[in-house]
Amino acid sequence: MLSLYRPGAGPWHRMPAGRKTLLLLVLVLAVSLLPATWLSCAVAAGLGLLCYAVPGTGWRQLARQVWALRLLIVMSFVGQVIFLGPEAATIGTVRIVAAVVLAALLALTTPVTALLAVFERALTPLRLIGRDPSRAALLLVVAFGAVPTLIRLARQVREAQRARGAGRGIRFFVVPFLIVALKHADELGEALTARGVR
Repeated sequence: MLSLYRPGAGPWHRMPAGRKTLLLLVLVLAVSLLPATWLSCAVAAGLGLLCYAVPGTGWRQLARQVWALRLLIVMSFVGQVIFLGPEAATIGTVRIVAAVVLAALLALTTPVTALLAVFERALTPLRLIGRDPSRAALLLVVAFGAVPTLIRLARQVREAQRARGAGRGIRFFVVPFLIVALKHADELGEALTARGVR
């Protein structure tokens, strides 16, 4: 599985995975549940900037995350402008982006194995209803990595098309992207099956 994880020695990297997951979950929930006001918008943006200002991550990494979300930003803003107007659309989009980049901070500073262990511990109560917490945790980690993986695959397809001088436009992009995404899904399924996950 492709991972966002970037090795480092900053405070976010050194913080225990369980505590970090809980802290970032609380921050994401706080940003998501804030009322739709300009003050909330400023608080959400400030939280994102503050969390990435910590040594070991940096604003350059934040800029990369925001740039990777450009399509989501456009779709979110346009969709909200149509139904809610420009002010509500701006506030809503900033809050969505802040929540996503805060969640991405967990993946950037935590190895997949540590995330898997945290999710497995958190899902231990599933045993009471006859479910395997390790499988559920693996599913969560795979889902957690799905969006960055698809973004990276989309970027690779675009770069390959530019190198070949292929035409621009959505119809030239969709078919190769779907082929690459389905190929990745097959490979992921085979890897999980090889590890005994069915």
